[in-house]
Amino acid sequence: MKVELGITSFGDNNAIHTPDGIQDKISADERIRNIVEEIKLADKLGLDIYGLGEHHREDYAVSDPVTVLAAAATQTSHIRLSSAVTVLSSDDPIRVYQRFATLDALSNGRAEIMAGRGSFIESFPLFGFDLNDYEVLYEEKLDLLMQVNKNEKVSWSGSTRRPVDNKGVYPRAVQSEIPIFLATGGTPQSSYRAGALGLPITYAIIGGSPLRFRQNIAVYHAAAESAGIDKNKLKIATHSWGYIAETDEEAFRDYYPPTAASHNVLAKERGWPRYSEQSYMHEIEHGALYVGSPERVAQKIIETVEGLGIDRFMIHLPMGSMPHEKTMQAIQLYGEKVKPIVDDYFKDK
Repeated sequence: MKVELGITSFGDNNAIHTPDGIQDKISADERIRNIVEEIKLADKLGLDIYGLGEHHREDYAVSDPVTVLAAAATQTSHIRLSSAVTVLSSDDPIRVYQRFATLDALSNGRAEIMAGRGSFIESFPLFGFDLNDYEVLYEEKLDLLMQVNKNEKVSWSGSTRRPVDNKGVYPRAVQSEIPIFLATGGTPQSSYRAGALGLPITYAIIGGSPLRFRQNIAVYHAAAESAGIDKNKLKIATHSWGYIAETDEEAFRDYYPPTAASHNVLAKERGWPRYSEQSYMHEIEHGALYVGSPERVAQKIIETVEGLGIDRFMIHLPMGSMPHEKTMQAIQLYGEKVKPIVDDYFKDK
């Protein structure tokens, strides 16, 4: 059994509160250059996938993941390069395909797309879309993206854009089809949609026990079977926040300040309770934080893979303005120590 291990990042660059005061936020240009270095290191260490998020707000540095991934494509050799996610509802599916086909050329067939509706909604007013059309925008644009991915010439019509009448879309990808993962925070409707369409799926598990997603995966498999699709051919991925240091104590200490600061920015916006050390430790012990020594993180990944039956696990780092050198150290430990433990465990499964 081959379990793919990777990294996701949102390009965080927000200021964090530390025991010693406030650490200034990282500039967007510095953060973007750091991301390329992180991808290069992940590739060197043999990690399988790097996914980069799209945001349109001050505290995240990346609005166009494909450009950053393209910068890394010619400096890496095997790691797959994906969005995490592409906010498909507020983009044009044909342009999405063209950008990723270009990335596929630069990487010689390593591009992937995670297509999501977006838990952040800043892109909708920014690009002139009505949030009242949230569902139909996603449904229609996903349909068009899938058609463009399969066919060189496309005919399509819908209510959210002008029709396409037997037009060719170029360049074509190196891969016969670019893998399109439907990305979801866990709504049953998304699991059903992905299964019925025969798409691989990525679950963002950022709170509570990861094993509660068994219900979503059951819906996913049932929808695939109802559509006559072999569920064993569908790939399931998850991503969760995490951090690795030499010891549990060091990891717990380093990761709490940026995690609390990032959470509290969103808490203020969305009416959530403020983050606490009690919540933090509960998520490490029983929830979806993969924080600790290599041995601890590896064991938790193994439990998640077995408990959910997934094919790919991605750890989301860094968080907030965590220093670049700390992120690089965490990636180093992930590749050199966590990955061998996980690989060894599953080699005879």
